[in-house]
Amino acid sequence: MFRLLNALLIAIVLVAHPAWSAPECGRTPEECREHRMHPDMPEPERHGKAFRVVDGEDTNAYWRQQGVQFVQQKLASEPNKRQAKNVILFLGDGMGVTTTSAARNLLGGEEKSLSFENFPFTGLSKTYSVDKIVPDSACTATAYLCGVKGQEGTIGVNGQVPRTDCKVMLDESTHVDSIAKWAMEAGKWAGLVTTTRVTHASPSGVYAHIAERDWENDAEVATDCGAGSGINDIAYQLARGEVGSKLKVIMGGGRKHFVDSSLESWGKRTDGLNLIDEFKSASENNVYVTTAAELAAVDVTKTDRLLGLFNDDHLQYLMETTTESSQPTLEQMTRKAIEYMSQNEQGYFLFIEGGRIDQAHHINQARMALNETIEFSKAIAAAQELTSEDDTLLVVTADHSHVFTYAGYSYRGSDVFGKTPVNGHDGKPYMVLSYANGPSYENFYDAETMERKDPTTVVKGDHDDEFPSGVPIDMDSHGGDDVPVYALGPWAHLFTGVYEQSTIPHMMAYASCLGDGHTMCK
Repeated sequence: MFRLLNALLIAIVLVAHPAWSAPECGRTPEECREHRMHPDMPEPERHGKAFRVVDGEDTNAYWRQQGVQFVQQKLASEPNKRQAKNVILFLGDGMGVTTTSAARNLLGGEEKSLSFENFPFTGLSKTYSVDKIVPDSACTATAYLCGVKGQEGTIGVNGQVPRTDCKVMLDESTHVDSIAKWAMEAGKWAGLVTTTRVTHASPSGVYAHIAERDWENDAEVATDCGAGSGINDIAYQLARGEVGSKLKVIMGGGRKHFVDSSLESWGKRTDGLNLIDEFKSASENNVYVTTAAELAAVDVTKTDRLLGLFNDDHLQYLMETTTESSQPTLEQMTRKAIEYMSQNEQGYFLFIEGGRIDQAHHINQARMALNETIEFSKAIAAAQELTSEDDTLLVVTADHSHVFTYAGYSYRGSDVFGKTPVNGHDGKPYMVLSYANGPSYENFYDAETMERKDPTTVVKGDHDDEFPSGVPIDMDSHGGDDVPVYALGPWAHLFTGVYEQSTIPHMMAYASCLGDGHTMCK
């Protein structure tokens, strides 16, 4: 019966997709299974070529030369053991390995590299939190910025603080400080840049202590904890907090959390405050900008502090901006931030986040997720151009992965956003890119007939195309796999191996002599 069913399935596939013929089966059932695991498909002829050909790839010399050059490059590199004057941490939110691998296709092919993939040292960090196997962006920010793991949904507090607990977090002994504070205590400047709200989970790790990542304004705190709870919301901590009020550069979105709703129609606060006006009135040399043109015009030599809030909420996805859009790109913000921070002779710590990679994945929109990854790579290339690896440590990582899959035996040169060469057993094609779960499920599955829809009739080539997901949930979930860490500059060789995510700030601190832990200066 088993062999009969297998033969029937193969026959169905052949009828549905005659361009592919089943490989010859061996003498045993195990050999048959092996053939099905690794199908031997014919190569389609296009312009006389079976697939996109990179000159030399079909020769021994090409690959041997690459291997030799890599070995020679490694042998020629000397560990940089200078003190890092500056540290820049780049965070690709939700940027797991499948994301970076698939994104290379947007650069022209699988053999291409994102800017940071050329960094000489790489490692892997373990992302789980104190209470969850798979983390969120709040507890991970505590790990890679503060060096301590906490519970999911909490920021800048240790594992003793449960999410949404309105009392335990008031105990300051549970608070943990970020490397930004360590840098300030050493006479350095600190700042943050993000494509999300500046009060969102990842950037909040720079300056906030909070039991709930959603408490971005006072109204949200009051909803969960009541009036007079004694808890300062995240925007308040950024404006008036010990660390937030001293950050030299703050750029991103999230205007709405800084202003009372009675003062501006877009405001969300209820305490009567306008924290933006407070910033501007604190010094005549504090500069507040809301457009790319205003940012470009900033004279950093005449600026005490720089605040750029370019949207009421998150910045727009780059693919959704138009010629009339006034927001800066992540690269433009990065360039201005480094220009400003470089004025401090003592050096600086800068946190820069490509935050919307994650949010596009959450809604199963792979095109925008990969496009945001490319823009993130451009910002890192700009930072490498503007700094010296002699005195500046660049670290690139992700907070967590996503359940994003890159699969299907497609031919070189084929569209990564397209279908695979063979169909499923139901006779319908499946896509190279897909998700284990997410909101797109109902678009690709007919509940009445209990059959998959042809995904090529759903994915149209639009920037906001949703890609198939296997389980229907409101938002795709994060992944629990380790995420890569890339490093360049002083003590970058420390970042090799597999380690806890909470180790990252300790390694950066060692290289730059920050904090009261073990450093190269001690």
